[in-house]
Amino acid sequence: MSVLDRIGQKLLFTFDPEAAHGLSIAALRCGLPVAGRPVRDERLKVGVCGIDFPNPLGMAAGYDKNAEVPDALLGLGFGFAEVGTVTPLPQAGNPKPRIFRLTADQAVINRLGFNNEGHEVAEKRLAARKGRPGIVGVNIGANKDSADRIGDYERGVARFARYASYLTVNISSPNTPGLRNMQAREQLGELLSRVIAARAAASAKPPVFLKIAPDLVEAELEDIAAEVTEKQLDGVIVSNTTISRPALRSASVTGEAGGLSGKPLFERSTIVLAKMRKLLGPDRAIIGVGGVDSTDAALEKIRAGADLVQLYTGMIYAGPALPGRILTGMVGFADKERLKSIRALRDVSLDKWASKPL
Repeated sequence: MSVLDRIGQKLLFTFDPEAAHGLSIAALRCGLPVAGRPVRDERLKVGVCGIDFPNPLGMAAGYDKNAEVPDALLGLGFGFAEVGTVTPLPQAGNPKPRIFRLTADQAVINRLGFNNEGHEVAEKRLAARKGRPGIVGVNIGANKDSADRIGDYERGVARFARYASYLTVNISSPNTPGLRNMQAREQLGELLSRVIAARAAASAKPPVFLKIAPDLVEAELEDIAAEVTEKQLDGVIVSNTTISRPALRSASVTGEAGGLSGKPLFERSTIVLAKMRKLLGPDRAIIGVGGVDSTDAALEKIRAGADLVQLYTGMIYAGPALPGRILTGMVGFADKERLKSIRALRDVSLDKWASKPL
């Protein structure tokens, strides 16, 4: 981390985590921080679901919930940015405080609960950027008090299909009661059928990804893979935050309810990624997320079966220059190993990760 990044982090860490997040969004809206020239290299390019990504590193959903700064995020060097989660109606989310830093573990616990300004506000912002370059995905969710949660996802598809490079169906947040139950096979089958039908009825047909939890057992992964395959979904994002609490050093907040993200999530999320790759086969797209905070971590996700990689919490601790550092490291690795493409690493460590127990 640069001296400037350290100063910025120290300043932001004097604020409550949620206030610091708001300040970082405001800074990006104002054109800060100023990133270096984006890393461009032919060996970083990857084609997924008919989309040509300039590099495999993206900003995960959860940071830019209301589609305020996708272009500023792309300006930091990300190959793509995912906005949301967006629900049909605005909702405040869970009571504060609801974000907790685990600095000693380079992790975060959050129980935000899909706080966002709703479809209408996000749509106006995305409509305003329509026609600009850059890959921007939209992560859609259901309102906490919705009488028809699947209907909420259908509305998300209908509303954002024309603006999204891809759509993500998020049923894996632990902070909306009952949401993760939609990963069970019967509910998932109905959800995916209706989502795919909604896309077929839309004016545009972006790829659709399903974002799953890391807290699943083998049988549940098998059911999800079967439904994804049967419904011909484009891909899966592995994974959301975890409700488990692996050995953590930040004892004062480990008892807080919510999803854990950051470095401690890397191991389990990568195991689930590899197992899902085994179940889905080589052709279905997978985005790997969870604990990515370095070039080595990003490359290992690819070795375990990911086509693309996302991060969020890693940037809280490593600063806004992290995307550029990771991509520069990838180029250096390609030079050292004489790789024609970073994609050549995919599945190299698949068996190692897939054989590990959950």
